[in-house]
Amino acid sequence: MYRVASPSEYLVITGVGITDIKLAKKGWVLPGQSCTKFDVSPVNYTFEVQAMSAEKLPFVLPAVFTIGPRLEDEDSLFKYAKLISPHDKLSHHVKELVQGIIEGETRVLAASMTMEEIFRGTKEFKQEVFEKVQLELNQFGLLIYNANVKQLVDVPGHEYFSYLGQKTQMEAANQAKVDVAEARMKGEIGSKERDGQTQQNAAKIDAETKIIATQRQGDGKKEEIKVRTQVKIYENHREAEVAEANADLAKKKAGWAKEAQVAEVEAAKAVSLRDAELQREVERMNALTRTEKLKAEFLSKASVEYETKVQEANWELYKKQKAAEAKLYENEKEADAQRAIAEAAFYSRQQAADAELYSKQKEAEGLLALAQAQGMYIRTLLEALGGNYGALRDYLMINAGMFQEIAKINADAVRGLQPKISIWTNGESTSDGGSGAMKEVAGVYKMLPPLFKTVQEQTGVLPPAWLGTITDSS
Repeated sequence: MYRVASPSEYLVITGVGITDIKLAKKGWVLPGQSCTKFDVSPVNYTFEVQAMSAEKLPFVLPAVFTIGPRLEDEDSLFKYAKLISPHDKLSHHVKELVQGIIEGETRVLAASMTMEEIFRGTKEFKQEVFEKVQLELNQFGLLIYNANVKQLVDVPGHEYFSYLGQKTQMEAANQAKVDVAEARMKGEIGSKERDGQTQQNAAKIDAETKIIATQRQGDGKKEEIKVRTQVKIYENHREAEVAEANADLAKKKAGWAKEAQVAEVEAAKAVSLRDAELQREVERMNALTRTEKLKAEFLSKASVEYETKVQEANWELYKKQKAAEAKLYENEKEADAQRAIAEAAFYSRQQAADAELYSKQKEAEGLLALAQAQGMYIRTLLEALGGNYGALRDYLMINAGMFQEIAKINADAVRGLQPKISIWTNGESTSDGGSGAMKEVAGVYKMLPPLFKTVQEQTGVLPPAWLGTITDSS
């Protein structure tokens, strides 16, 4: 078939001989191929975007966007043909797509701006919204042909723009009153020019007083409106938090009630099951009792004894089974207790090891920090002394009191030896001018007494009698 599209339409041909898709205004549709028409005329989308400013103030942004495929770009037409053309351009799917992009970009941009910035820079705000939205629409091959954003509107319950308008009206009314007062002042002054300078000054002061009073009254009203607005915002915020807390509490109460009811139902069912089991056991025992009675009445004594032995054997077996089950349960519980004790001991050892590791790490960090500080201290001293290692060593020894400590140690060592020190010479020069030989002999004899005294004091040995004796006199 030969297909022709209208002026506002395109043909999308797929199938045999076509790799992906083929766009055309007219062409042959061969066997094994499929052809679909899609309209490229723009469509108007009307939205009321709800956003919130950086101060958490909500507002509504009414907007009308005229959006359609980008005709001058072949890649955009291919994107539109693949992603959008299978749906009706007036369908709920396309409208949700466009609305989601517009609302998302508007909210992100509004959240980074204060209400005052949005209101005063409305033109820039709108332009940035258009650019962000167009950037997202490019991936679908769509183009914003026209966009009209109306004035910002208050969200019900948050009358920010209403109060802002009232504030502007009050300011205009106050300014009008000021203008009227000034005009009245000028008229009175003109009519009373001949009354004298005194009356003129009085009229001027009276007019200025009225103006100041009017301005003060307007400022008071503006502050009152501002305070009321802030109080209302805070109350709404607190009411929202209380409502959220109440909702969470209600959910938790419902969950608790549900769990309690389930537990009650389970308990009742368990009691019923246990009662049924006990009743069945009673009935069984009654049946057995009646059976035994009949057997005792109609069977022989041997049969009765046989049945009795069998029942006793069964009872013994039952008791042994129950004893084995109790023993098994006790062993399992004991194994669980041992496992819990082992896990607790392992956890305590692990905690102790972690604590010791932490203390060692902190001690190592402290030693490292001390070493770094000492290294910085020595490096700074060495730089201050011009790199003289000997001067640095002397300074450190003096600063640490090492010379005083050495002197003290030497003094203690000498004091422990208890030395006795004697000072003696080999004689003194005489002034009589004797001969040199006699002078030397006299010096030797003068040297002997102190020498003997020193030997006696330090060794305790006395000189022999033939060598001489020492008196006690000094």
